[in-house]
Parts: sequence; C-alpha cells; structure tokens
Amino acid sequence: MSALSDAISRSFSAGEPERPAVSPLRALGRRRLSGIEVLAQSVATTAPAASMVVLPMTVLRYATPLTGVLTILGATILIFLIAVCVTRFTRRQAAAGGLYSFVFQGLGTRAALTTGVAILAKYVGSATLTLYSGTAALSAVLGELGIDVTGHAATVAVHAAVAAVALAVLVRGARFAALALLAVEAGSLLFIVALTLLPPAGPAPPAPTGAPHGLLYVALAAVFALAGFESATFFGPEAKRPLVTITRTVLLTPLICGGLFVFAAWAAWTGRATTLVEAYLHGTASGASAPLVIALNLGLTCSWLASATASSHAASRLVYSMGVERLLPPFLTAVHRRFRTPYAALLCIMLLVTVASALSTAVPVADTLRTVVRAMVVAAYVLVAVASIRFLRRIREQTPGAVGWALVASLAGTALLAYLLVARVVDADVGAPAVIVALLSAGAVWHRHLRRRRPGDLTRVGAFDCAESADVLPGAGVFAPDAHGNPVLVAGRAPPRRRPPQREAPPHDPDAA
Repeated sequence: MSALSDAISRSFSAGEPERPAVSPLRALGRRRLSGIEVLAQSVATTAPAASMVVLPMTVLRYATPLTGVLTILGATILIFLIAVCVTRFTRRQAAAGGLYSFVFQGLGTRAALTTGVAILAKYVGSATLTLYSGTAALSAVLGELGIDVTGHAATVAVHAAVAAVALAVLVRGARFAALALLAVEAGSLLFIVALTLLPPAGPAPPAPTGAPHGLLYVALAAVFALAGFESATFFGPEAKRPLVTITRTVLLTPLICGGLFVFAAWAAWTGRATTLVEAYLHGTASGASAPLVIALNLGLTCSWLASATASSHAASRLVYSMGVERLLPPFLTAVHRRFRTPYAALLCIMLLVTVASALSTAVPVADTLRTVVRAMVVAAYVLVAVASIRFLRRIREQTPGAVGWALVASLAGTALLAYLLVARVVDADVGAPAVIVALLSAGAVWHRHLRRRRPGDLTRVGAFDCAESADVLPGAGVFAPDAHGNPVLVAGRAPPRRRPPQREAPPHDPDAA
C-alpha cells in the first residue's frame, strides 16, 4: 500500500502533459466489450450450427467414418496449436488488425501485408459464401411457406434485404451486434444438437469407399469450419480486459467448436446425422416432415447469416486499421459518433459481400471461391505461427516447447497448403491455384509499391492499442514522442522490486534493416 500511496500523492503534485497521449484506435471506443460478448463474436464466425450439418455431409461423401472422425480431431488439434501461437501476441498487445498486426511484430511489413491480403480475402470470401448459403436456406423456408423467390430479381432482393439488416445490426454497435449474434447462434446450435442427439431413424448409412484426395477435403472443411476463432483479436482495443479476454476467447473457441465438430463426425458414423443430411439435401423428398425441413433450414439460415455478419464485422476492423495506418483510403476510418463503429468500412465490406454473393447465384464460382478462402486461411495461420517464433526470440521469451509447437503447426499448415495446390492441379483445376498464388504474391507487390512511392507509410504499419495519459496516474509514467511525434508511454516510475511491464511489445520491423 505504501507504493500506491506514494503514487497517489505524486499524482496531485504532477502537472498535466502539454499534449496527452492517446491510442490510435481510441475512436472505436475502448474497454466496452465483456468476455461473453467477445466469445459470441468468435463463435458466431465459425457458424458451428451450420458446420454440424456440413461436416457430416462431407465425411459421408469423402471418407470412411473412422478416418473422418480422426481427421476432424487432427484438424482441431492443429487449429488449437495455431491458437496457442496467436496467444503469444494477445497476451502482450491489443490491435484492431488482428493477425495482420501480429505478423508484423515477428516478420515485418512484407509478411504483414501478405497476411493482411490473405485474412481480408478469407473474411470477405467467408462472408460471401455464408451469405449465399444463408439466403439459399431462407429461400427454401419461404418456398415451403408458399412464397416463390426463385427468380433472379427476387434472389437479388433477398440478398439486399438480408445485407441491409446485417449492416444495421453492425452499425448499431459492437455490443449490440455481439448480443444479437449470440442469441441467433445459440438458438440454432441448440436445435441442431437436439436433432443430432435423437436416435437414428434407420440403419447407419453404408460407409463410403473414399474419393480422390478425400481426406484433404475433410481436413480443409474442418479447418475452414474452425477458422474464425481469431476474429476475437480484431476487437482487442474494444474489450474491457483485452490481454485476458482475447487470450481466453482465442483458446476456448477451437475447443468448444472442435468438440462439437468431432461429435458431429461421430453422429455421421453412427447414423444419427442421416436425418439432418437428407433433410438438408432433399427436403421433404427425403421423407422428412415439412415442419422439420422448415425448422432445419431456418436454423441453418440463422447460423450462416450470423457467420456472414460476424465475418463482415471482423473484416471492417482490419480495413479500419489499415486506414489508420494510411495503407487504405482515409475515408475508411470514419466512425459513427454515437455507436463508435467504423460505418464507412462496414458499408464497403457489406456492399462487396452482397454483390459477390448475388453474382454467385448466376455464376458458378462457389467451389473455386471456397478453395481460395480455405487456402488463405491456412496461409495466414502458417505466417502467424512462424511470426510467433521470431517474436518470442526477439523479446527473449522463447522456450523449447513454444518454439516446437509453433514449428509443428507451421509445417503441418505448409504441407496442407502444398497438398491442396497439387491436388487441384492434378484434378485439372488451374484457376483456383492461380488465384491463390496471385493473392499470396499481392502482399509483396504492395510492399514494393509502397517502398518506392510512399515509404513513409510503411513506418505506420503495426498500429496497436497503447496506454493513454488518462490510463496512468500523473507522474507515474514517462511519455516520450515516437517516430511520428505522438506521445507514448515508454517507462514507469515503479518500485525497484517490481518487474517492468512487458505486455505491450513495441513495433518492430525486420524489413527496415
């Protein structure tokens, strides 16, 4: 208590700084989201209710039951190792750029830009696919109710209406969006799990004989279903206890969703998922009752649209962060005065997602887009795993276990990505691999352009939430200007026994050397 008393006494005599330090991300509204609200955002992005129907369908199509269960279990372990790598950063800093900002800390601007392109493509692509699937399920519900929305104009109208509702929810505020996502996803998940727990209506389906690269597609489907756990990292500056809340969410989401997905694979093995899969694929023609088909499609609609909303939510924070760093046009940093949401970034993301989803109904690009998005997920995870190794070595906190698990995760991800590219080429599909290579090269091209034309903007990469003058007792901290002249906390006047804080790592750019 003596140290605290001394600090309080000094605060009365210390003068106010001429220029107070402020976080570059303060416009979003700091310290507002609780742990359950952050968890709702993360879980909703993975669409667990919908994935519990899609994964059994994938297992029944591509793999034998036992190998399907083991593959999904292996994918869950891999994603959990990636989550552990992500926590190396979330325990030390909060950033609206998520993995993009974290990779910068370990691998520099070039790798960060590559990660930014990959993760933005992932979230926009994922939102497009889930919006497309959600509106298709909603159209099926309306069709069962006697409302025909099969025409092109009607389909576009449904897409626009759903996107408008999602945009209104997101602009209303991060807390409102999180609670809405939680309510929608929880209801859908409880319904799907309840149907899966019912005993099988008939004998278990015959085991499939397998398909070319079947295990690859099961593994990618499981990784894609679990992808999105890292969306919580985009809301670090807005969390009440960012270094604790985000870390817990990043670790809990893969465990919760992974357990549900392994259970869904077991249900496919025992035949308990047959009713769900048949009702999803064939509707009332499968023998399922009309109320069951309507309820199932309504649950899937809610889950998919919640995922589309959550993915767009996360993408808007990444775009906003890049706008703050002047890598994207400054109008994307516009924030609603009352709700503290980046409405300009949200509007652009939702417009892009809606147009892409509507076009997908006329142009059959869903399979290619799904392949590209899955590849972008794996690439981003490999980069953050490697970055965690470099980051821990830079701050001299590496341990053999931390480095070893990160190395295992990065090698497994690299092998999975390489296998995907080879498999698509072998199957005579060169379009998806070409798009994947182009997106992975875009970061390096972007970096080269900035280095030649706007080198000053490269020094702004890596913006993260930092302590403000209002967060520190007057006289208890030392503020100094950074490279851009903005005051930041560089030291504290703590007692000698106390270990100096090391939770917010300073920006570092190996590419600048």
